[in-house]
Amino acid sequence: MASVQPSAAALAPQRPSTAATLPSPSISPRVFPFPRTRARRLEVAARAMPWPHVLTVAGSDSGAGAGIQADIKACAALGAYCSSVITAVTAQNTIGVQALHAVPEDFVGEQLRSVLSDMSVDVVKTGMLPSAGIVKVLCESLRKFPVKALVVDPVMVSTSGDTLSGPSTLAIYRDELFPMADIVTPNVKEASKLLGDVSLQTISDMRDAAESIHKLGPNVNLVTEPYLKISSFDSTVNCKKFIELRGLRIKTRNTHGTGCTLASCVAAELAKGATMLHAVQVAKKFVESALYHSKDLVIGNGPQGPFDHLFSLKSPLYKMGSLHKFNPNDLFLYAVTDSGMNKKWGRSIKDAVKAAIEGEKDTETREFLEAAKACVEICRSGGVPLLINDRIDVALACNADGVHVGQTDMPAWEVRELLGPGKIIGVSCKTPAQAEQAWKDGADYIGCGGVFPTTTKANNPTLGFEGLRTVCSTSKLPVVAIGGINAGNAGSVMELGLPNLKGVAVVSALFDRECVTTETRSLRSILMNACSKS
Repeated sequence: MASVQPSAAALAPQRPSTAATLPSPSISPRVFPFPRTRARRLEVAARAMPWPHVLTVAGSDSGAGAGIQADIKACAALGAYCSSVITAVTAQNTIGVQALHAVPEDFVGEQLRSVLSDMSVDVVKTGMLPSAGIVKVLCESLRKFPVKALVVDPVMVSTSGDTLSGPSTLAIYRDELFPMADIVTPNVKEASKLLGDVSLQTISDMRDAAESIHKLGPNVNLVTEPYLKISSFDSTVNCKKFIELRGLRIKTRNTHGTGCTLASCVAAELAKGATMLHAVQVAKKFVESALYHSKDLVIGNGPQGPFDHLFSLKSPLYKMGSLHKFNPNDLFLYAVTDSGMNKKWGRSIKDAVKAAIEGEKDTETREFLEAAKACVEICRSGGVPLLINDRIDVALACNADGVHVGQTDMPAWEVRELLGPGKIIGVSCKTPAQAEQAWKDGADYIGCGGVFPTTTKANNPTLGFEGLRTVCSTSKLPVVAIGGINAGNAGSVMELGLPNLKGVAVVSALFDRECVTTETRSLRSILMNACSKS
C-alpha cells in the first residue's frame, strides 16, 4: 500500500494475489459450428468452471427497487448469476405498495422444481414469502434439492411500512425455515416481529435479539438497523461470538430495497466461495457505496426512491479505479515517503513512489497536490492503493484511495463523512482504547507504534514488542506496525505472529537509501520469509 504525506507515501507491492475471472455459463454443442468432439470439450470446460449461481425466491416489485428486481441487479453487480422464483406480484412505486397478488403455491413449487432440478444452484436467497403454504413448499423443495447455503431475508414489512407477509407465516419461519438457514438477515422491525413484538431501541437490544433468533436455528443471524437513531450498525451472531459492524449513515431518500440488496450480496459472495463474515462485510460495503453514489438521484414522487445497483459502471470515481477495495494484506509492506530523504537523495516524490512500486509535510500545498496527483497515476497503473497522510483536502483533490490520520487529526468518522464509504481510512494508535475508538469511528486499519526508536518523528514514545502485542491482541481492525522498522528488525516483528498484525510500515528503510527499488525487493523478501516461519 502506498501513503502520501505532506510528504507523499505509497504502498509498495504486497503479497502475491490471484484474481478470478468469470467463466461463461454451460454451452450446448448444438450452437457451435465446430466438430462435435471440440464442442464437447468446450462443454466440459464450461462445466468445470461453473458460474456462481444464486436463486432468489421472492416477490416482484413493479417499481424495480426491491424484491426480485433488486436481487438480480445486486447479484449481477457482484458477478453472480441470479435465477428467480416469483412468490407474489406487487403493484408498488416510490409511494408504497398499492396491491399484492400471491402466486399459487403449486406454481411456486413448479418454478422451484424447474430451476433446482437443472441449473446447479449454489445458494438460495429468500425474500417475500407471503403465506405459510409457500414457506412449506420452499422447505420441501430444499430438502429434495439441497444447496450449499440458504440466506433468509424475512421480508414482512416493506420500507414504506406496508405489510407483505401475514402473521401465519411467523410460526413456520421459526419452526421450519430458520433451522435450515445458514444466515437470517432481519432488520430491527422484522426481528421485533419474529420475537413477539419486543422493543428494540438500543445496541444491547439488537444483540439480545440476534442471540434469541440464533437460538431458533440459523447458523448466523444478522440484525440490521435502518431505523434506530445511531450510526449505521449491524450485529452478527453465531454460535461462537458476536461481531458488530459499524458504518456510514448516508442521508438520502433512495433507500428502497436496501434489505433485499444486502441479503442478495451475501448470497452472491457465498456462491463465490467466500466465508460468511467476508460475505457480510462485502454486502454492507456494497449497500453503503450504492446509497452514497446514488443519494441524489430522483425517480418517482414518493418518500422512498430506489438506488442504483450498477453505480460502479457509471460513477467517474469507479471508472477511474479510485475506489480501491481495501485488502488488509495491502498493509504487508507500507512505504511512507519522506520529503527530507527525497531531497537528500536528489529524487522527487513521484520518482520515490515509482521506485517503491517497481521492486511531504514541509511541501507547499500546490506543489504537494501536483506530486500527489502524479503518484495517484503511478499507483493506479501498479494496482497499489495510495493514501495521503493527514491532508484530507489533498486526498479529495487528487482522488487518492484514502487517508491516514493521527490522534490529533480529524476523527475517522468525520473523515468518512467527507470521503464516503469507498475510501480507505487508517488511524495511528498506541493503546487498546485508541484502537477501539478507531473501530467505532469506522476506520479500516490502524497503525501501531513506534515499535522501535525512530528519527523520522520527534517525541514519539517507543512501545516495543509488548506494546504492539497488547494493541494487536485487542484490536478489531487489521494492524500495521510502524516506527524504526528496517531490514534488520522487520522479520522479528512479523515472526511475533500477533493476531491482526498484517504488515510493517517503513520510511527510512526504503527512502533513505540510494536505490529504493532494490531495498523494496529486499525488505519484501525478508517479510515473506518471516511469515513462512510464523
